[in-house]
Amino acid sequence: MAKHKGKGPTPKAEDRHWHAKRQRARAVKSAKRTGTPTAGPGARPKASGAEPARQGRPAGARRATGETPELVTGRNPVVEALRAGVPGTTLYVTSGTDERIRESIQIAADRGIPLLETGKNELDRLTDGSVHQGIALQVRPYRYAHPDDLLKGTAPLIVAVDGITDPRNLGAIVRSAAAFGATGVVVPERRAAGVTAGAWKASAGTLASVPVAQATNLSRQLKAYQKAGCFVAGLDARGGVTVADLEIASGPFVLVVGSEGKGLGRLVADTCDLLVTIPMPGAAESLNAGVAAGIALYEVARLRS
Repeated sequence: MAKHKGKGPTPKAEDRHWHAKRQRARAVKSAKRTGTPTAGPGARPKASGAEPARQGRPAGARRATGETPELVTGRNPVVEALRAGVPGTTLYVTSGTDERIRESIQIAADRGIPLLETGKNELDRLTDGSVHQGIALQVRPYRYAHPDDLLKGTAPLIVAVDGITDPRNLGAIVRSAAAFGATGVVVPERRAAGVTAGAWKASAGTLASVPVAQATNLSRQLKAYQKAGCFVAGLDARGGVTVADLEIASGPFVLVVGSEGKGLGRLVADTCDLLVTIPMPGAAESLNAGVAAGIALYEVARLRS
């Protein structure tokens, strides 16, 4: 019987490129090189509730959790994110032949964003196998404020959002909040849009000046605001008072905005001191959440002035 020759001693785990220890070591080395945190190779961002069918998530973006960096992938998504001033920490590129890639490299250089040339296989690993077209932008994790931090001044104006899953709507609401003097925006921690690259783009950069806080339980947080002296009004088609007639909005005030179609959740609506509405003499049955928030905040700002 023929004897089989051995292949020598088994290599250490960290010397085997397919082993998890080796991959983790590479991820840590990459993080030290770029100065950014890492969740390990192939790690997926933690799920933030049961977001239905990835609704409203912009193409080329992976959901941000506030704990791990978000990666925007693809030539169009990356260049649009950079044009919009999304806070990138590292730009990964495999080649610079495409016009959009060249523009991305130029914007990144102008803004002082580190550029790392990498191979396709490495970029495949960093992007968890998504279609990247040779380019990816790492966006730093958003640091959420505490809900109590929004109680600024003698008459704070806070916007709370309920049931909104599209980050672009959240960005539009933040933009209106900035325009009309709100002290901040509070969002539910679960089953809701978070601050992603899409939200940054829609906010037109105002996320840099308007704090966003996360609430573990929105109804409980609204009750806490009420105990702090705020009047809480929910924007809803069932409201019996128009926003323009809500004179109490001149004091400490929280405006709660629901999703288009579904409106406010039952518990949140029951928690509100009053439901208010926007009169619409036209044919439209409802407004986009971002548009509705903008109109309501305009009226509130007028009353407060």
